[in-house]
Amino acid sequence: MIKRALISVYDKSGLDEFAQGLTELGAEIVSSGGTSSYLEEMGIPVTRIEEITQVPELLGGRVKTLHPRIHAAILARRDEPEDLSALEEQEIQPLDLVCVNLYPFRETVAKHGVREEDAVEVIDIGGPAMLRAAAKNFAHVAPVCRGSQYERVLDELRREDELSLDTRRELAAEAFSVTAAYEASIAAWFMDRDTFPDRLIPAFEKVLDLSYGENPHQRAAYYAEIGARRHLLSQVEQLHGRELSYNNLNDLNAARLCLREFELPACVIVKHANPCGVSVAGSIEHAYERALAGDPVSAYGGVVALNRPVSEELADLLVAQFVEVLFAPGFNDGAFETLAQKPTTRILLDRERRRGAAGERDFKRVLGGLLVQDRDWDVEDRAGMEVVCGSASETLWGDLLFAWRACKHVTSNAIVLARELQTLGIGAGQMSRVDSVRIALEKAREHGHALENAVLASDAFFPFADGPELALGAGVSAFIQPGGSKRDAEVIAAVDQAGATMVFTHRRHFRH
Repeated sequence: MIKRALISVYDKSGLDEFAQGLTELGAEIVSSGGTSSYLEEMGIPVTRIEEITQVPELLGGRVKTLHPRIHAAILARRDEPEDLSALEEQEIQPLDLVCVNLYPFRETVAKHGVREEDAVEVIDIGGPAMLRAAAKNFAHVAPVCRGSQYERVLDELRREDELSLDTRRELAAEAFSVTAAYEASIAAWFMDRDTFPDRLIPAFEKVLDLSYGENPHQRAAYYAEIGARRHLLSQVEQLHGRELSYNNLNDLNAARLCLREFELPACVIVKHANPCGVSVAGSIEHAYERALAGDPVSAYGGVVALNRPVSEELADLLVAQFVEVLFAPGFNDGAFETLAQKPTTRILLDRERRRGAAGERDFKRVLGGLLVQDRDWDVEDRAGMEVVCGSASETLWGDLLFAWRACKHVTSNAIVLARELQTLGIGAGQMSRVDSVRIALEKAREHGHALENAVLASDAFFPFADGPELALGAGVSAFIQPGGSKRDAEVIAAVDQAGATMVFTHRRHFRH
């Protein structure tokens, strides 16, 4: 039975019903500051903290609950005679439930231009201390830290007149996870000036339970990093279709990262986390048709990402294909109704209007740890590139830069063949770069693409001339690659001898 409950919350959503419910169950409510005033206005009887501590709030409210009479009431073990004797000696009544949510530190520091002194003032001290104390003593005290827990707690109390040990243990686990994430966000803010601090303390919260992982025998969920200004699904609304899967989300991530490279109407089609078709065109309909034509076989069952709203005309084209996930910033009149004819297609509305956050770190899980690096956001501009043989018109530069941007998002060793802002063949994930060239050429031929005047992008240097020589023999007339091989001179000579053009970017874009 809950005889005495301490409530001290910043977010008062649902609090009136919760506090009233506890009162109706016979609990005395103990509270502090703004929470006590709020409850009194609701007509709920409250014992103020200072009545117990006999000390007023100090330091502008920084010290309210940090007092032995409060923490002893929370931490006392009810099955330890010495603890009970100490409470009796000091005339302290135990607390059976502690309801606390914390100052909005993450929300405050996320605001543009927030001052350091303002951020420091929303670092909660008393709240986490009370939650941790209640969670430590879960055998006797119920820690409540989220409004979403209120109904469950009241229902069980009304039904059973007490909270089970299992319930209190679950509440304790949640309380410790909340305080740990809170401390992690504060630590991250303080360490923001150090990109790679000695201790990295990322914190994540669950966004979605997933039916399974990469394979049906693997359990899975999607988590977003706490404190991130946006994440994969933060501005995304699912309008139609089955629940998103682990593989859907992995492919969607690849598609969104590639799509952000382009300002003009663009379509990216992804399969198994690799682009299989990319195109930029004068209209979104034409961009989709050209991206699909790049590799229609691989596009079957892929993720289609668009940076313009879907028209009725485009919807008619899309429903003719098997699309696992469709991602777009809008759907014109009639387009959604057409697309909804396919019950399996997951239709996602993109409400995000800002590009990805520079400075975000990239994590890769390895055995027992993390590999951490800066995310590879930007592509170097043309001014930093070097034409090492041949010449490049404005049109050719357009194709080279398009292929280079697409290549950045293909698994290494990556080769992209393109012409007129359309991918023609993509070679990905091979241990040998020449094999990636061979696959890209075969893909292009398989789908009827002539390669005269096509361009080739390579995410890293060619160690030998064999890869470019294969492409030259197929009709490729221009190359873009980082350079930096011991045999650069041989590679350049082979391209120059064929009368073709080669550009060095002087930066590679591996994606393993």
